Amino acid sequence: MPGLIERYRDRLPFAEGDPVVSLHEGSTPVVAAPWVSERVGAEVFLKLEGANPTGSFKDRGMTCAVSGAVRDGAEVVVCASTGNTAASLAAYAARAGIGGAVIVPEGKIAAGKLAQALMHGARVIALRGNFDQALALVRELTQRHPIALVNSVNPLRLEGQKTAAFELVEELESLDALCIPVGNAGNITAYWKGFTELGLAPRLFGFQAAGAAPLVEGRRVAHPETVASAIRIGNPARWEEAMTAMTQSQGAIEAVTDGEILDAYRLLAAREGIFCEPASAASVAGLLKHGADGARRIVCVLTGHGLKDPQTALEQSGSVVPCEPELGAVEDAILG
Repeated sequence: MPGLIERYRDRLPFAEGDPVVSLHEGSTPVVAAPWVSERVGAEVFLKLEGANPTGSFKDRGMTCAVSGAVRDGAEVVVCASTGNTAASLAAYAARAGIGGAVIVPEGKIAAGKLAQALMHGARVIALRGNFDQALALVRELTQRHPIALVNSVNPLRLEGQKTAAFELVEELESLDALCIPVGNAGNITAYWKGFTELGLAPRLFGFQAAGAAPLVEGRRVAHPETVASAIRIGNPARWEEAMTAMTQSQGAIEAVTDGEILDAYRLLAAREGIFCEPASAASVAGLLKHGADGARRIVCVLTGHGLKDPQTALEQSGSVVPCEPELGAVEDAILG
């Protein structure tokens, strides 16, 4: 399957002959969620964005942002990141043969994401501050130097991410509601852009972590805190657009606690066989807690793979059972 620029070139700002930096992103699975469906009394599907090349939805926007940067002659791309954008930038910069630099909050990036960024060869800067400060700094940096900014303030990021909405309609033909985690608010904005370009208007329900819920509280959160590191953002760059999407779709923005996120995280793995990162589980946690206002056909977006954050997985799962190399010991270990 070709990458999403090739698949949707007629709906994206790329002409024939433009450079395309692709890892064959997109075309991610949509799977039924029978356990969640039974719990909420509706037909629920999961959009598994962790199946993208670097394990998160960020690859959709990054193929477009980095392709655009190469088209414009950039030799270096940069971003602020809580982790997934850093991993994606690093991979696509490596693919393009250009430099990549990422600024991440010191001590606030999951191990899997940090490993990816480093392995792909990006320069990783650990900022003694939070994501919002990092984004402000990289925006200023790119005003002073010929470096391309590929955060979601770059409109090409939204162009790529809107293709997930196209895929949902191709797969399901129709849906009543979309449940999605909200951090920097670019993804919910992109889904709404995609749906409206198709002339559709499913209701959008965005869910933030209670410790990092500026859209819910209606004010910037100076020190956001949550186990869901991917949405640990206190001042979303796409604040206004996200609120417009929710208003126009007659949806809502709500908060879920870390406990509720971790409950959904564990239940998705144990009941549905789906291992996602904690931030992804916010969409299901929100649906279980707040519902979707009577919607009958619902998609929950799972934004990243569980291996992005192995430490949280180990902390939330059962322990390994030690065993001697003897049949009786193995029988006892397995059969209890």
